[in-house]
Amino acid sequence: MAATMMDAMPPDVQPWPARWASELYVYLTTVGRRTGRPHRIEIWFAGHDERLYMLSGGRERADWVRNLQANSRVIVELGDETHVGTAHVIEVGTFEDQLARDLLVAKYADSEDNLEGWGRTSLPVVIKFPADAE
Repeated sequence: MAATMMDAMPPDVQPWPARWASELYVYLTTVGRRTGRPHRIEIWFAGHDERLYMLSGGRERADWVRNLQANSRVIVELGDETHVGTAHVIEVGTFEDQLARDLLVAKYADSEDNLEGWGRTSLPVVIKFPADAE
């Protein structure tokens, strides 16, 4: 059995799209659940299979998570591109839950932070883009 979901992926699979692999941050804009105003944050992310994954260290208490739970439509700025997507919290215990955690911890493993606890306890979120949106 593979140690992580990353180990289980075929060797030719790369984060999607590959041109974004070197980007460290994404700018995520949600709609304020009370005000209706844009709420923009800078956040770590990982891409895979035409989806973007993020982890919320503040879990459900984070404003951006509460905003996307009220209105799943989000704007993503990555590099010099802007995209509209649909975001939702990933169900705990699923393949996608573990994949999101593994992707993010692996991507930022060289940071000075100890990410193991963050990777275990954070709330995973996925953003799907129009072709893949529900």
